[in-house]
Amino acid sequence: MALRDFTIKAGVMAMVMLGASSAQAATFQPGRGINLDIWTTWPAESEWDRPDVLLPFPEWRRTVDKPKLEALKKAGFDFVRMPVDPAPFLSDRAKDLHDRLFQEVLESVRLVNAVGLKVIVDMHLIASNASRGVGMKEVMESPPRFDAYVDIVRRMADTLKDEDPAMLAFEPMNEPQVDCDDSPIAIWPERQKRLWAAARAGATRLTLILTGACFSNADALAKIDPRDTPDDNLLWTFHSYSPFLLTHQGATWAGDFIPYVTGLPFPPSSVPRAELDAIVEKIKERIRAEAPWARKAGLLAYLDEQVAEVDTPEKLDTIMEVPFKTVSGWAEKNGVKPENILLGEFGMIRQEWQTAWIMPAASRAPYVLAMAEHAERHGFAWSVWSYGGAFGIVEEFEGRSAEPNVLDAIKAMKPINRPAGKD
Repeated sequence: MALRDFTIKAGVMAMVMLGASSAQAATFQPGRGINLDIWTTWPAESEWDRPDVLLPFPEWRRTVDKPKLEALKKAGFDFVRMPVDPAPFLSDRAKDLHDRLFQEVLESVRLVNAVGLKVIVDMHLIASNASRGVGMKEVMESPPRFDAYVDIVRRMADTLKDEDPAMLAFEPMNEPQVDCDDSPIAIWPERQKRLWAAARAGATRLTLILTGACFSNADALAKIDPRDTPDDNLLWTFHSYSPFLLTHQGATWAGDFIPYVTGLPFPPSSVPRAELDAIVEKIKERIRAEAPWARKAGLLAYLDEQVAEVDTPEKLDTIMEVPFKTVSGWAEKNGVKPENILLGEFGMIRQEWQTAWIMPAASRAPYVLAMAEHAERHGFAWSVWSYGGAFGIVEEFEGRSAEPNVLDAIKAMKPINRPAGKD
């Protein structure tokens, strides 16, 4: 059967089976969660034919065992969001391992569920680079690649279809990187419909998680019409790392501005104004000394603008609340219950890889707590990014423990008291 015909048939089948009542709560109901890591060694594609390189899969299973998963449950989490890198499934180099990789994902789900944690299988494309030839850009810009990705989504759903739908949900694509400009023609709605139809054809009972375009930001979700996917077993997700000025300090991969920014506390008003001004001046000195000449003036002005937006508690709270208000307004307009909405990613960097500066735990804990509280005031579930690595709240790099402040703050949170959704 041609892929296009299959997709249409699958979509029609889903519509007939599921109806279109977005006011019904999804079968999978998350509360407080954490994102597990994706690749920790980032192996080159040239090695993807080697079982000792790709297995176990996903790679977090090399370091996160049953006791560590049990510790997450004791810390107050009820689910994990489990990133799965789809790139090996798109690579001929790994073709002899594809069947095994699908089964490894299933085994990973069962490992997590066995300790009483729910799990979201998150198809998490990352960027291609010199050592791997396929990533988000290639999938989104090549119709044949996207066709292949749709088929992987269908097969992954089929692999997971018999698991307990109260304990497992499936997210067909993380942070689609399309429709980020002002073009009047959006391609993501149609592509998401194809992914939804393929996933629903493979797994008729599982909750599916859908999102907006452009890195799953709130404004992009607000452009989605839920009637395009008439399905009463959906969650809708968005991501927020607001304010970026504070959450991504020193990240060398996040544009030409933020790598110069280090040392700003959260909240900025937690230090005297003179101290804050001195921190900002040090950042300016770095920009003046290191930034390209043509960019200096613009970066300096942008820094002043960004700091001015967060330098009081009131302004900071307002800017952090914006994405939540946007999504709440969209949900109310479209009859989507708050419990069917997930803040799938948020967090604050701890340390950029191989750099000396570390974001103090005394800033990271209140940021994570504030974002979680924003989500819960709106009745949304949430999952913090992430277990380990640059944003790690349990571990940092190479299995070393991160400071306990963030986990302690989460443990101390009161039980969730969600407002009743409107029918």
